[in-house]
Amino acid sequence: MTLLLVALGGSLGALLRYLTDRLIHYRYAPAFPWATFTVNVTGSALLGLLLALSPNDGVMSFAATGVCGALTTYSTFSYDTYRLATADRLPLRATTYTLTTITAGLLAALAAHHLASPL
Repeated sequence: MTLLLVALGGSLGALLRYLTDRLIHYRYAPAFPWATFTVNVTGSALLGLLLALSPNDGVMSFAATGVCGALTTYSTFSYDTYRLATADRLPLRATTYTLTTITAGLLAALAAHHLASPL
């Protein structure tokens, strides 16, 4: 059953990632990787929320491992960073993107966890 929950969550996360990518690329020029930034920060916030709520194993398999695992993307983040660094010949945009993504993801996870934690 756990395998099925992960697969279903992964399907949903991959679909959400694809739709986010298409929507952002349609509205904004793809010069900066806003789609990857958006899904990584959103996935971090969702994971922080889930960890605060401590749902059962089935929900965690579906939502944390499945949805968050497929929604977020370390490989695309790495590729986008490389692309920014090589396009500029100076690593400033790539460094800014990397630091901003990591910081925003961490802050999103912490904020969501804090907001969802019982008082």
